[in-house]
Amino acid sequence: MTTPQRKVASGFGARSTAADVLRGIGLSGKLAIVTGGYSGLGLETTRALADAGATVVVPARRPETARKAVQDIAGTEVDALDLADLDSVRSFAERFLASGRDIDILINNAGIMACPERRLGPGWESQFAVNHLGHYALVNRLWPAIARGGARVISVSSAGHHDSGIRWDDVHFERGYDKVLAYGQAKTANALFAVHLDALARHTGVRAFSLHPGSILTPLQRHLSAQEMVAAGWIDEHGNLADPTFKTPEQGAATQVWAATSPRLEGLGGVYCEDCDIAEPAASDSAPLTDVSPHATDPEQAARLWTLSADLTGLDAFAAERSGTL
Repeated sequence: MTTPQRKVASGFGARSTAADVLRGIGLSGKLAIVTGGYSGLGLETTRALADAGATVVVPARRPETARKAVQDIAGTEVDALDLADLDSVRSFAERFLASGRDIDILINNAGIMACPERRLGPGWESQFAVNHLGHYALVNRLWPAIARGGARVISVSSAGHHDSGIRWDDVHFERGYDKVLAYGQAKTANALFAVHLDALARHTGVRAFSLHPGSILTPLQRHLSAQEMVAAGWIDEHGNLADPTFKTPEQGAATQVWAATSPRLEGLGGVYCEDCDIAEPAASDSAPLTDVSPHATDPEQAARLWTLSADLTGLDAFAAERSGTL
């Protein structure tokens, strides 16, 4: 049964923090994986889940940096993972699966934004490759542990998804690169991934969600110049925050933590969330950058993206499961 893209009156909002949404929720004995869980929103997510009692595994492209960042957070582990390298994804997954542990929460938090043009592997556009394909491969590689745990799988999307649907005729921007549109496509892919994963996996007890965390100044904006951020109205000419709608990192982490743990979402899945609730559908793809655009929740587009991702990566845990080879 498809979950309606409608608010559930969560009792939380844009200014709620990750600690707020976890108040009264115990995660002792639970295991969470948070990609990029050592910087920005990821670090606050790791801290909140660990404070609630979870063991948090932090896969990191820079493991030594990650260890320093989480050294004072009890219950954390760091391992190497580079989402730009599918061999690294395979190696991380093999090490984790060898531990025999189940996954209760997987938050696909790591990502890059509006970066200069870069090609990975067989010519993949880097934002699509890192933000989507790397996480697609990770979930498919970790599927046995995800299924055993009946996990919630959370994909951190963005309001940037409004900027571009999937460019089916030029997914890798071979006919001219636009860093903003490439980011928008990647964030749409994150949302569509959750739609189809939920459809494939709900019979196992696994549910998937995507979300917009809000606007927050974090290292994610490293590729944007000060001039670009001033022009966007995010900061003033002195580098001070100028947009009052921006959240703190603690507030920005709240929606992904809420989606990963909220009892209000029991039995639901496949929806896009924001401000600690399910988002309402936008009236059209040209609506303001709030709610969720139709192109990011379309089940046919989601299924098409899954097929493309399986073709590109050579991975599809569900195809293998059906054939009895997983």
